[in-house]
Amino acid sequence: MKAIFLANNKGNVDYVYPKSIIDGIKELTDLDDKNVYTQYDITENPEKFSDVEYIFSTWSMPGGDNDDFAKYFPKAKALFYAAGSVKYFAKQYLDKGIKLFSAYAANAVPVAEFSLAQILLANKGYYRAVRSELTDGYEKAAEISKAHVGNYGAKVGIIGVGMIGRKVIELLSPFKVDILVYDVFLSDEEAKSMGVKKASLEELFSECDVISNHLANVPATVGIIKGELFSMMKPNATFINTGRGAQVDEEGMLSVLAKREDISAVLDVTIDEPPAKDSGFYKLKNVFLTPHIAGSQGCEVSRMAEYMLDEFKRFLSGEPTQYEITKEKLAKMA
Repeated sequence: MKAIFLANNKGNVDYVYPKSIIDGIKELTDLDDKNVYTQYDITENPEKFSDVEYIFSTWSMPGGDNDDFAKYFPKAKALFYAAGSVKYFAKQYLDKGIKLFSAYAANAVPVAEFSLAQILLANKGYYRAVRSELTDGYEKAAEISKAHVGNYGAKVGIIGVGMIGRKVIELLSPFKVDILVYDVFLSDEEAKSMGVKKASLEELFSECDVISNHLANVPATVGIIKGELFSMMKPNATFINTGRGAQVDEEGMLSVLAKREDISAVLDVTIDEPPAKDSGFYKLKNVFLTPHIAGSQGCEVSRMAEYMLDEFKRFLSGEPTQYEITKEKLAKMA
């Protein structure tokens, strides 16, 4: 069984796939582990890849949905993508009947952990207190922190109960917090089994001490978090976004934040990354930016490769797979 590594940035494969995972793939296939092939390699020598059955990749996977790059792999059975979103290239492979598997669940783990940390810190007033101590002094910072609710008995709003949102809810389970969720696909039965309460966006923003966004980035969610929702926020409440910037009416959000210094926005994602240098994100003391770091990085990236090796083993043995991306699932994914 011939297998290859495929990525336009060869360094990404070195970063994501540790030697132990590469050795695991080699035990099961005729993997050419000395080369990571790029789009250029394939198009220059297409005959060399006509017998490839399995493709392993990660960030910088070649071919967009408007391309027909998958045609170079007429015998390919499956593609294993050791990263999260497959939106930009998935359709062409699915159209060719090539099964697609993604490590989106592995990437969900660090995002959920990052979100949990932000939620707990936000309810302690950490973000505003740190910035206030630098500009206003210790006493003012302590006053700001004490105005926040803390975590015991706090209300947490989760927008989007997909893989990441569910993981955040799971991680919150040791803490005595009430969880409200907004997700049009979540049934009442599921919500009850998870111990959460379904609510509208208006209820989340008006009742919760912290609201964390985990919606999939699909056309239906673009701009869904409107500016007027921020005006409904409780005193000292915090909005956290590790989903996508496109889901937020950023102009409306900044307008409200400029008028209400008591509420905060903690943003790992924005529409433009990075925001323009003259953006209001840099001018407001109650906006806190991080450079899209919630996902897998450092040692965490190896988890994605491990998930794909395990999935490959299940696929070969005929066991039920866990992370296949179908066209139906793709339509709901970020």
